[in-house]
Amino acid sequence: MSSNNKEEWGVTNLRLAFPKKKTMHFKDLSFHYVKGEKILLLGPSGCGKSTLLQVLSGLIPKSVELPMRTESQDIPESWGFIFQDPETQFCMPYADEEIAFVLENRRTKCEDMPSLIQHYLDMVGLKLEKNHQLIRTLSGGMKQRLAVASILALEPEVLFLDEPTALLDPKGTEQLWQTVQRIGKDRTLLIVEHKIDHVLDFIDRVILFNQNGEIFADGPKAETLRRYQDKLDEFGIWHPGIWDDYEKNHPGNQITANSKEPVLELDHFMVMRQKKVKFTADKLCIHRGEWVTVIGENGAGKSTMIEGIMNLLRTRGKIRWVFDHPEDHVQFVFQNPEYQFVTDQVDAELGFSLKVNNLTEEEIYKRVNEQLLRYALEEQKHQHPFQLSVGQKRRLSVASALITYPDVLILDEPTYGQDARNTFALLDLFQQLREEGTTIIMVTHEMEIVRHYATRVLKIKDGRIVDDSVNNSGEEKKSGQRVDQHEQIIF
Repeated sequence: MSSNNKEEWGVTNLRLAFPKKKTMHFKDLSFHYVKGEKILLLGPSGCGKSTLLQVLSGLIPKSVELPMRTESQDIPESWGFIFQDPETQFCMPYADEEIAFVLENRRTKCEDMPSLIQHYLDMVGLKLEKNHQLIRTLSGGMKQRLAVASILALEPEVLFLDEPTALLDPKGTEQLWQTVQRIGKDRTLLIVEHKIDHVLDFIDRVILFNQNGEIFADGPKAETLRRYQDKLDEFGIWHPGIWDDYEKNHPGNQITANSKEPVLELDHFMVMRQKKVKFTADKLCIHRGEWVTVIGENGAGKSTMIEGIMNLLRTRGKIRWVFDHPEDHVQFVFQNPEYQFVTDQVDAELGFSLKVNNLTEEEIYKRVNEQLLRYALEEQKHQHPFQLSVGQKRRLSVASALITYPDVLILDEPTYGQDARNTFALLDLFQQLREEGTTIIMVTHEMEIVRHYATRVLKIKDGRIVDDSVNNSGEEKKSGQRVDQHEQIIF
Protein backbone atom coordinates (compact mmCIF):
# COMPACT_ATOMS: atom_id res chain seq x y z
CA MET A 1 0.00 0.00 0.00
CA SER A 2 1.30 3.43 -0.87
CA SER A 3 0.18 6.97 -0.12
CA ASN A 4 1.45 9.55 -2.53
CA ASN A 5 0.89 12.76 -4.42
CA LYS A 6 0.22 11.09 -7.75
CA GLU A 7 -2.84 12.11 -9.70
CA GLU A 8 -4.07 8.52 -10.11
CA TRP A 9 -5.08 6.14 -7.34
CA GLY A 10 -6.85 2.82 -6.97
CA VAL A 11 -6.48 -0.90 -6.40
CA THR A 12 -5.42 -3.80 -8.64
CA ASN A 13 -6.63 -7.42 -8.38
CA LEU A 14 -8.28 -6.99 -4.98
CA ARG A 15 -9.32 -10.04 -2.99
CA LEU A 16 -10.91 -9.65 0.42
CA ALA A 17 -12.67 -11.91 2.94
CA PHE A 18 -14.90 -11.23 5.93
CA PRO A 19 -14.91 -13.38 9.08
CA LYS A 20 -17.35 -16.32 9.00
CA LYS A 21 -17.86 -15.97 5.25
CA LYS A 22 -16.71 -18.87 3.11
CA THR A 23 -16.50 -16.90 -0.13
CA MET A 24 -14.26 -13.99 -1.10
CA HIS A 25 -15.93 -10.58 -1.12
CA PHE A 26 -14.01 -9.41 -4.17
CA LYS A 27 -12.35 -11.61 -6.77
CA ASP A 28 -9.45 -9.84 -8.48
CA LEU A 29 -11.32 -6.55 -8.67
CA SER A 30 -9.43 -3.63 -10.19
CA PHE A 31 -10.53 -0.01 -9.95
CA HIS A 32 -8.63 3.21 -10.62
CA TYR A 33 -9.53 6.89 -10.72
CA VAL A 34 -7.74 10.14 -11.45
CA LYS A 35 -7.63 13.53 -9.79
CA GLY A 36 -10.73 15.64 -10.33
CA GLU A 37 -13.11 12.82 -11.27
CA LYS A 38 -16.66 12.74 -9.86
CA ILE A 39 -17.66 9.07 -9.63
CA LEU A 40 -20.90 7.42 -8.53
CA LEU A 41 -20.84 3.78 -7.41
CA LEU A 42 -24.19 1.99 -7.81
CA GLY A 43 -25.16 -1.54 -6.88
CA PRO A 44 -27.51 -3.67 -4.76
CA SER A 45 -27.35 -3.59 -0.98
CA GLY A 46 -24.48 -5.68 0.39
CA CYS A 47 -22.54 -5.90 -2.88
CA GLY A 48 -19.44 -4.24 -1.40
CA LYS A 49 -19.65 -0.57 -2.41
CA SER A 50 -18.93 0.71 1.11
CA THR A 51 -16.18 -1.86 1.58
CA LEU A 52 -14.50 -0.78 -1.66
CA LEU A 53 -14.54 2.87 -0.54
CA GLN A 54 -12.78 1.82 2.66
CA VAL A 55 -10.14 -0.04 0.65
CA LEU A 56 -9.63 2.91 -1.71
CA SER A 57 -9.14 5.24 1.26
CA GLY A 58 -6.79 2.84 3.04
CA LEU A 59 -9.09 2.32 6.04
CA ILE A 60 -8.89 -1.33 5.02
CA PRO A 61 -6.49 -2.81 6.04
CA LYS A 62 -4.81 0.05 7.95
CA SER A 63 -7.63 0.65 10.46
CA VAL A 64 -9.86 -2.36 9.79
CA GLU A 65 -7.84 -5.56 9.68
CA LEU A 66 -9.27 -8.06 7.21
CA PRO A 67 -7.68 -10.84 5.14
CA MET A 68 -6.84 -8.97 1.95
CA ARG A 69 -4.61 -9.46 -1.06
CA THR A 70 -3.87 -7.00 -3.83
CA GLU A 71 -1.14 -6.36 -6.37
CA SER A 72 -1.24 -2.64 -5.66
CA GLN A 73 -3.15 -0.20 -3.46
CA ASP A 74 -2.48 3.47 -4.10
CA ILE A 75 -4.32 5.87 -1.81
CA PRO A 76 -4.42 9.68 -1.87
CA GLU A 77 -2.49 11.67 0.71
CA SER A 78 -5.32 14.09 1.52
CA TRP A 79 -8.76 12.52 1.91
CA GLY A 80 -11.92 12.57 4.01
CA PHE A 81 -14.46 9.79 4.57
CA ILE A 82 -18.15 10.22 5.43
CA PHE A 83 -19.65 6.97 6.73
CA GLN A 84 -23.16 5.57 6.23
CA ASP A 85 -23.68 5.61 9.99
CA PRO A 86 -22.53 9.03 11.26
CA GLU A 87 -22.16 7.82 14.84
CA THR A 88 -19.23 5.62 13.84
CA GLN A 89 -17.00 8.60 13.10
CA PHE A 90 -17.62 10.91 16.06
CA CYS A 91 -14.80 11.14 18.56
CA MET A 92 -16.02 14.02 20.76
CA PRO A 93 -19.20 14.37 22.89
CA TYR A 94 -20.21 17.87 21.72
CA ALA A 95 -21.00 19.19 18.25
CA ASP A 96 -18.61 22.15 18.31
CA GLU A 97 -15.83 20.00 19.79
CA GLU A 98 -16.19 17.52 16.92
CA ILE A 99 -15.33 20.22 14.38
CA ALA A 100 -12.79 21.85 16.70
CA PHE A 101 -10.94 18.53 16.91
CA VAL A 102 -10.44 18.63 13.14
CA LEU A 103 -9.37 22.27 13.21
CA GLU A 104 -6.84 21.54 15.97
CA ASN A 105 -5.26 18.89 13.77
CA ARG A 106 -5.00 21.53 11.05
CA ARG A 107 -3.23 23.82 13.57
CA THR A 108 -5.97 26.44 13.42
CA LYS A 109 -5.61 29.32 15.88
CA CYS A 110 -7.99 29.13 18.85
CA GLU A 111 -9.38 32.60 18.23
CA ASP A 112 -10.37 31.60 14.68
CA MET A 113 -12.22 28.43 15.66
CA PRO A 114 -15.67 29.75 16.70
CA SER A 115 -16.25 31.51 13.39
CA LEU A 116 -14.94 28.53 11.40
CA ILE A 117 -17.11 26.10 13.35
CA GLN A 118 -20.15 28.22 12.54
CA HIS A 119 -19.04 28.42 8.90
CA TYR A 120 -18.96 24.63 8.49
CA LEU A 121 -22.27 24.18 10.33
CA ASP A 122 -23.84 26.74 8.00
CA MET A 123 -22.41 24.94 4.96
CA VAL A 124 -24.47 21.83 5.77
CA GLY A 125 -27.51 23.71 7.08
CA LEU A 126 -27.19 22.46 10.66
CA LYS A 127 -28.99 24.82 13.03
CA LEU A 128 -28.45 24.04 16.71
CA GLU A 129 -29.90 25.55 19.88
CA LYS A 130 -26.27 26.09 20.80
CA ASN A 131 -23.11 24.86 19.12
CA HIS A 132 -21.91 23.30 22.38
CA GLN A 133 -24.65 20.66 22.23
CA LEU A 134 -24.33 16.99 23.08
CA ILE A 135 -24.17 14.95 19.88
CA ARG A 136 -26.27 12.17 21.39
CA THR A 137 -29.22 14.59 21.71
CA LEU A 138 -29.28 15.28 17.95
CA SER A 139 -31.63 13.57 15.51
CA GLY A 140 -30.20 11.09 13.00
CA GLY A 141 -30.33 13.65 10.20
CA MET A 142 -28.64 16.30 12.33
CA LYS A 143 -25.88 13.84 13.20
CA GLN A 144 -25.42 13.17 9.51
CA ARG A 145 -25.03 16.88 8.78
CA LEU A 146 -22.52 17.24 11.61
CA ALA A 147 -20.46 14.33 10.26
CA VAL A 148 -20.32 16.01 6.86
CA ALA A 149 -19.39 19.37 8.42
CA SER A 150 -16.49 17.83 10.35
CA ILE A 151 -15.09 16.19 7.22
CA LEU A 152 -15.45 19.38 5.18
CA ALA A 153 -13.39 21.09 7.88
CA LEU A 154 -10.49 18.84 6.85
CA GLU A 155 -10.47 20.52 3.41
CA PRO A 156 -9.53 17.17 1.80
CA GLU A 157 -8.50 16.80 -1.83
CA VAL A 158 -10.43 13.52 -2.18
CA LEU A 159 -13.86 12.95 -0.63
CA PHE A 160 -15.29 9.47 -0.06
CA LEU A 161 -19.03 9.83 0.59
CA ASP A 162 -20.92 6.74 1.72
CA GLU A 163 -24.65 7.58 1.57
CA PRO A 164 -24.25 10.94 3.33
CA THR A 165 -27.95 11.84 2.87
CA ALA A 166 -29.56 8.57 4.00
CA LEU A 167 -31.17 10.19 7.06
CA LEU A 168 -31.77 13.67 5.65
CA ASP A 169 -35.11 15.20 4.77
CA PRO A 170 -35.68 16.21 1.10
CA LYS A 171 -34.69 19.83 1.72
CA GLY A 172 -31.54 18.80 3.57
CA THR A 173 -30.63 16.30 0.85
CA GLU A 174 -30.86 18.93 -1.85
CA GLN A 175 -28.90 21.45 0.24
CA LEU A 176 -26.12 18.99 1.05
CA TRP A 177 -25.58 17.94 -2.56
CA GLN A 178 -25.52 21.59 -3.61
CA THR A 179 -22.77 22.10 -1.04
CA VAL A 180 -20.84 19.04 -2.24
CA GLN A 181 -21.17 20.19 -5.85
CA ARG A 182 -19.90 23.65 -4.94
CA ILE A 183 -16.91 22.58 -2.84
CA GLY A 184 -16.19 19.58 -5.08
CA LYS A 185 -15.42 21.51 -8.25
CA ASP A 186 -11.67 21.28 -7.62
CA ARG A 187 -11.78 18.01 -5.70
CA THR A 188 -12.10 14.31 -6.44
CA LEU A 189 -15.39 12.73 -5.36
CA LEU A 190 -16.25 9.04 -4.95
CA ILE A 191 -19.88 8.62 -3.95
CA VAL A 192 -22.08 5.73 -2.87
CA GLU A 193 -25.71 6.87 -2.83
CA HIS A 194 -29.22 5.54 -3.38
CA LYS A 195 -30.98 8.92 -3.74
CA ILE A 196 -29.23 9.88 -6.96
CA ASP A 197 -31.46 12.56 -8.51
CA HIS A 198 -29.36 15.47 -7.24
CA VAL A 199 -26.05 13.60 -7.61
CA LEU A 200 -26.43 13.08 -11.35
CA ASP A 201 -26.20 16.84 -11.88
CA PHE A 202 -22.43 16.83 -11.33
CA ILE A 203 -21.27 13.21 -11.74
CA ASP A 204 -19.25 12.36 -14.85
CA ARG A 205 -18.61 8.62 -14.35
CA VAL A 206 -20.80 5.77 -13.12
CA ILE A 207 -19.66 2.34 -11.86
CA LEU A 208 -22.25 -0.46 -11.72
CA PHE A 209 -21.89 -3.55 -9.50
CA ASN A 210 -23.84 -6.81 -9.46
CA GLN A 211 -24.81 -8.63 -6.26
CA ASN A 212 -21.47 -10.49 -6.21
CA GLY A 213 -19.42 -7.30 -6.01
CA GLU A 214 -18.29 -7.51 -9.65
CA ILE A 215 -18.12 -4.41 -11.83
CA PHE A 216 -20.23 -4.99 -14.93
CA ALA A 217 -20.25 -1.42 -16.28
CA ASP A 218 -17.98 1.63 -16.04
CA GLY A 219 -18.45 4.73 -18.16
CA PRO A 220 -20.02 8.17 -18.68
CA LYS A 221 -23.21 8.59 -16.65
CA ALA A 222 -25.80 9.12 -19.40
CA GLU A 223 -24.54 6.38 -21.69
CA THR A 224 -24.02 3.87 -18.87
CA LEU A 225 -27.44 4.35 -17.26
CA ARG A 226 -29.18 4.19 -20.63
CA ARG A 227 -27.28 1.17 -21.94
CA TYR A 228 -27.70 -0.93 -18.80
CA GLN A 229 -31.31 -0.05 -17.92
CA ASP A 230 -32.35 -3.72 -17.83
CA LYS A 231 -29.46 -4.63 -15.53
CA LEU A 232 -30.34 -1.78 -13.17
CA ASP A 233 -33.81 -3.27 -12.79
CA GLU A 234 -32.49 -6.82 -12.51
CA PHE A 235 -30.13 -5.98 -9.65
CA GLY A 236 -32.51 -3.58 -7.91
CA ILE A 237 -30.32 -0.51 -8.41
CA TRP A 238 -31.99 2.86 -7.88
CA HIS A 239 -32.21 4.97 -11.03
CA PRO A 240 -34.35 7.84 -12.37
CA GLY A 241 -37.88 6.70 -13.20
CA ILE A 242 -37.83 3.53 -11.11
CA TRP A 243 -40.84 4.60 -9.04
CA ASP A 244 -42.77 5.22 -12.26
CA ASP A 245 -41.94 1.70 -13.42
CA TYR A 246 -42.97 0.29 -10.05
CA GLU A 247 -46.33 2.06 -10.12
CA LYS A 248 -47.06 0.74 -13.62
CA ASN A 249 -46.72 -2.78 -12.24
CA HIS A 250 -48.73 -1.96 -9.08
CA PRO A 251 -51.71 0.06 -10.37
CA GLY A 252 -54.49 1.25 -8.08
CA ASN A 253 -52.80 0.23 -4.81
CA GLN A 254 -55.49 0.35 -2.12
CA ILE A 255 -54.47 2.98 0.43
CA THR A 256 -57.73 3.48 2.30
CA ALA A 257 -58.28 2.31 5.87
CA ASN A 258 -61.89 1.74 6.86
CA SER A 259 -61.53 0.52 10.46
CA LYS A 260 -62.54 2.91 13.22
CA GLU A 261 -61.33 0.61 15.99
CA PRO A 262 -58.84 2.56 18.16
CA VAL A 263 -55.51 0.86 18.79
CA LEU A 264 -53.62 3.73 20.41
CA GLU A 265 -54.75 6.99 22.01
CA LEU A 266 -52.61 9.86 23.30
CA ASP A 267 -54.11 12.40 25.70
CA HIS A 268 -52.20 15.56 26.70
CA PHE A 269 -49.04 13.64 25.83
CA MET A 270 -45.54 15.10 26.24
CA VAL A 271 -42.09 13.60 25.63
CA MET A 272 -38.90 14.84 27.29
CA ARG A 273 -35.25 14.78 26.29
CA GLN A 274 -32.67 16.18 28.70
CA LYS A 275 -35.52 17.36 30.98
CA LYS A 276 -36.95 19.50 28.15
CA VAL A 277 -40.29 18.90 26.45
CA LYS A 278 -39.49 17.99 22.83
CA PHE A 279 -42.85 16.70 21.63
CA THR A 280 -46.46 17.50 22.54
CA ALA A 281 -49.78 16.05 21.34
CA ASP A 282 -53.03 17.15 22.93
CA LYS A 283 -55.06 14.35 21.33
CA LEU A 284 -54.17 11.58 18.88
CA CYS A 285 -55.98 8.37 17.98
CA ILE A 286 -54.51 5.65 15.74
CA HIS A 287 -56.87 3.01 14.33
CA ARG A 288 -56.49 -0.63 13.44
CA GLY A 289 -55.17 -1.19 9.92
CA GLU A 290 -53.92 2.35 9.37
CA TRP A 291 -50.58 3.09 7.73
CA VAL A 292 -49.61 6.35 9.37
CA THR A 293 -46.53 8.09 7.98
CA VAL A 294 -44.82 10.69 10.16
CA ILE A 295 -43.02 13.38 8.18
CA GLY A 296 -41.13 16.60 8.91
CA GLU A 297 -37.69 18.15 8.74
CA ASN A 298 -34.70 16.76 10.64
CA GLY A 299 -34.98 17.61 14.33
CA ALA A 300 -38.74 18.26 14.17
CA GLY A 301 -39.50 15.58 16.79
CA LYS A 302 -40.54 12.55 14.71
CA SER A 303 -38.28 10.00 16.41
CA THR A 304 -38.99 11.63 19.78
CA MET A 305 -42.71 11.07 19.25
CA ILE A 306 -42.49 7.34 18.51
CA GLU A 307 -39.80 6.69 21.14
CA GLY A 308 -42.09 8.36 23.65
CA ILE A 309 -44.99 6.14 22.57
CA MET A 310 -42.73 3.15 23.27
CA ASN A 311 -41.77 4.57 26.71
CA LEU A 312 -38.13 4.78 25.65
CA LEU A 313 -38.09 8.40 26.83
CA ARG A 314 -39.68 10.13 29.81
CA THR A 315 -43.29 11.11 29.15
CA ARG A 316 -46.24 12.89 30.73
CA GLY A 317 -49.91 12.49 29.97
CA LYS A 318 -51.70 9.31 28.97
CA ILE A 319 -50.92 6.52 26.52
CA ARG A 320 -53.84 4.14 26.06
CA TRP A 321 -53.37 0.87 24.18
CA VAL A 322 -56.26 -1.40 23.28
CA PHE A 323 -54.08 -4.29 24.51
CA ASP A 324 -53.74 -5.26 28.18
CA HIS A 325 -50.10 -6.16 27.55
CA PRO A 326 -48.85 -4.02 24.62
CA GLU A 327 -45.36 -5.52 24.87
CA ASP A 328 -46.86 -8.71 23.41
CA HIS A 329 -48.48 -6.92 20.47
CA VAL A 330 -46.24 -3.97 19.52
CA GLN A 331 -42.82 -4.06 17.83
CA PHE A 332 -40.44 -1.15 17.33
CA VAL A 333 -37.63 -0.67 14.79
CA PHE A 334 -35.00 1.91 15.72
CA GLN A 335 -33.56 4.43 13.28
CA ASN A 336 -30.14 2.96 14.11
CA PRO A 337 -30.58 -0.83 13.83
CA GLU A 338 -27.54 -1.50 16.02
CA TYR A 339 -29.48 -0.20 19.02
CA GLN A 340 -31.68 -3.30 19.02
CA PHE A 341 -29.14 -6.08 18.37
CA VAL A 342 -28.61 -8.29 21.43
CA THR A 343 -26.81 -11.38 20.06
CA ASP A 344 -23.59 -12.07 18.17
CA GLN A 345 -25.04 -13.93 15.19
CA VAL A 346 -27.72 -13.09 12.61
CA ASP A 347 -29.79 -16.28 13.01
CA ALA A 348 -29.60 -16.02 16.79
CA GLU A 349 -30.81 -12.42 16.56
CA LEU A 350 -33.88 -13.53 14.64
CA GLY A 351 -34.62 -16.33 17.09
CA PHE A 352 -34.06 -14.35 20.28
CA SER A 353 -37.60 -12.99 20.78
CA LEU A 354 -39.08 -16.37 19.84
CA LYS A 355 -37.08 -18.06 22.60
CA VAL A 356 -38.24 -15.42 25.06
CA ASN A 357 -41.82 -16.27 24.07
CA ASN A 358 -41.11 -19.99 24.66
CA LEU A 359 -41.73 -21.25 21.14
CA THR A 360 -40.56 -24.76 20.32
CA GLU A 361 -37.14 -25.28 18.74
CA GLU A 362 -38.86 -26.64 15.64
CA GLU A 363 -41.03 -23.54 15.24
CA ILE A 364 -38.07 -21.22 15.92
CA TYR A 365 -35.98 -22.99 13.27
CA LYS A 366 -38.84 -22.75 10.77
CA ARG A 367 -39.53 -19.04 11.33
CA VAL A 368 -35.86 -18.04 11.40
CA ASN A 369 -35.13 -19.74 8.10
CA GLU A 370 -38.22 -18.20 6.52
CA GLN A 371 -37.00 -14.75 7.54
CA LEU A 372 -33.44 -15.39 6.36
CA LEU A 373 -34.79 -16.31 2.94
CA ARG A 374 -37.34 -13.49 2.77
CA TYR A 375 -34.82 -10.79 3.69
CA ALA A 376 -31.89 -12.13 1.64
CA LEU A 377 -29.75 -12.86 4.72
CA GLU A 378 -29.09 -16.58 4.23
CA GLU A 379 -25.41 -16.14 3.38
CA GLN A 380 -24.95 -13.88 6.41
CA LYS A 381 -26.72 -16.06 8.99
CA HIS A 382 -23.50 -16.91 10.89
CA GLN A 383 -22.10 -13.36 10.79
CA HIS A 384 -22.16 -10.90 13.67
CA PRO A 385 -24.93 -8.32 13.04
CA PHE A 386 -22.38 -5.50 13.33
CA GLN A 387 -20.46 -6.95 10.35
CA LEU A 388 -23.39 -6.51 7.97
CA SER A 389 -23.80 -3.67 5.54
CA VAL A 390 -26.12 -0.86 6.62
CA GLY A 391 -28.85 -2.16 4.33
CA GLN A 392 -28.47 -5.69 5.69
CA LYS A 393 -28.57 -4.41 9.28
CA ARG A 394 -31.77 -2.59 8.47
CA ARG A 395 -33.35 -5.72 6.98
CA LEU A 396 -32.30 -7.74 10.03
CA SER A 397 -33.87 -5.21 12.40
CA VAL A 398 -37.16 -5.28 10.47
CA ALA A 399 -37.11 -9.08 10.22
CA SER A 400 -36.52 -9.37 13.98
CA ALA A 401 -39.57 -7.20 14.61
CA LEU A 402 -41.87 -9.00 12.17
CA ILE A 403 -40.95 -12.53 13.20
CA THR A 404 -43.33 -12.30 16.20
CA TYR A 405 -46.32 -11.31 14.00
CA PRO A 406 -47.08 -8.01 15.81
CA ASP A 407 -50.43 -6.22 15.70
CA VAL A 408 -48.72 -2.82 15.66
CA LEU A 409 -45.44 -2.05 13.90
CA ILE A 410 -43.65 1.22 14.64
CA LEU A 411 -40.69 1.94 12.34
CA ASP A 412 -38.13 4.74 12.22
CA GLU A 413 -36.76 5.13 8.67
CA PRO A 414 -37.00 1.41 7.79
CA THR A 415 -35.96 1.80 4.14
CA TYR A 416 -32.75 3.80 4.43
CA GLY A 417 -29.68 2.06 3.06
CA GLN A 418 -31.82 -0.27 0.94
CA ASP A 419 -31.59 -0.89 -2.78
CA ALA A 420 -34.76 -0.62 -4.85
CA ARG A 421 -35.53 -4.33 -4.91
CA ASN A 422 -35.37 -4.71 -1.12
CA THR A 423 -37.24 -1.45 -0.58
CA PHE A 424 -40.16 -2.52 -2.75
CA ALA A 425 -40.18 -5.99 -1.19
CA LEU A 426 -40.37 -4.47 2.30
CA LEU A 427 -43.12 -2.04 1.33
CA ASP A 428 -45.18 -4.74 -0.37
CA LEU A 429 -44.87 -6.87 2.76
CA PHE A 430 -45.95 -3.98 4.99
CA GLN A 431 -48.91 -3.39 2.67
CA GLN A 432 -49.93 -7.03 2.91
CA LEU A 433 -49.71 -6.91 6.71
CA ARG A 434 -51.77 -3.72 6.82
CA GLU A 435 -54.49 -5.28 4.68
CA GLU A 436 -54.57 -8.14 7.20
CA GLY A 437 -55.15 -5.65 10.02
CA THR A 438 -51.67 -4.70 11.22
CA THR A 439 -51.30 -1.05 12.19
CA ILE A 440 -48.17 0.66 10.86
CA ILE A 441 -46.66 3.89 12.16
CA MET A 442 -43.65 4.87 10.06
CA VAL A 443 -41.26 7.80 10.21
CA THR A 444 -39.94 8.50 6.72
CA HIS A 445 -38.43 11.18 4.49
CA GLU A 446 -39.32 9.25 1.34
CA MET A 447 -42.31 11.11 -0.07
CA GLU A 448 -42.92 8.45 -2.71
CA ILE A 449 -43.69 6.03 0.13
CA VAL A 450 -46.09 8.56 1.63
CA ARG A 451 -47.85 9.04 -1.68
CA HIS A 452 -48.05 5.39 -2.60
CA TYR A 453 -48.81 3.69 0.73
CA ALA A 454 -49.88 5.98 3.58
CA THR A 455 -53.53 6.05 4.62
CA ARG A 456 -52.80 9.00 6.89
CA VAL A 457 -50.05 11.58 7.23
CA LEU A 458 -48.86 13.32 10.40
CA LYS A 459 -46.67 16.35 9.78
CA ILE A 460 -44.42 17.30 12.70
CA LYS A 461 -42.87 20.72 13.17
CA ASP A 462 -41.10 22.09 16.26
CA GLY A 463 -42.29 19.17 18.37
CA ARG A 464 -45.98 19.39 17.47
CA ILE A 465 -48.38 17.79 15.02
CA VAL A 466 -49.18 20.70 12.72
CA ASP A 467 -51.33 18.65 10.36
CA ASP A 468 -53.14 15.32 10.49
CA SER A 469 -54.48 14.43 7.04
CA VAL A 470 -56.03 11.52 5.22
CA ASN A 471 -53.85 10.65 2.24
CA ASN A 472 -55.81 11.14 -0.98
CA SER A 473 -52.80 10.63 -3.23
CA GLY A 474 -54.37 7.48 -4.65
CA GLU A 475 -56.69 9.68 -6.73
CA GLU A 476 -53.72 11.25 -8.50
CA LYS A 477 -52.18 7.84 -9.08
CA LYS A 478 -55.33 6.24 -10.44
CA SER A 479 -55.75 9.07 -12.94
CA GLY A 480 -52.17 8.56 -14.08
CA GLN A 481 -51.09 12.02 -13.00
CA ARG A 482 -47.64 12.52 -11.53
CA VAL A 483 -47.29 14.43 -8.28
CA ASP A 484 -44.09 16.39 -7.75
CA GLN A 485 -41.93 15.07 -4.90
CA HIS A 486 -42.21 18.30 -2.95
CA GLU A 487 -45.95 18.69 -3.55
CA GLN A 488 -47.32 15.22 -2.97
CA ILE A 489 -49.08 15.99 0.28
CA ILE A 490 -50.85 19.35 0.47
CA PHE A 491 -51.44 20.68 3.95
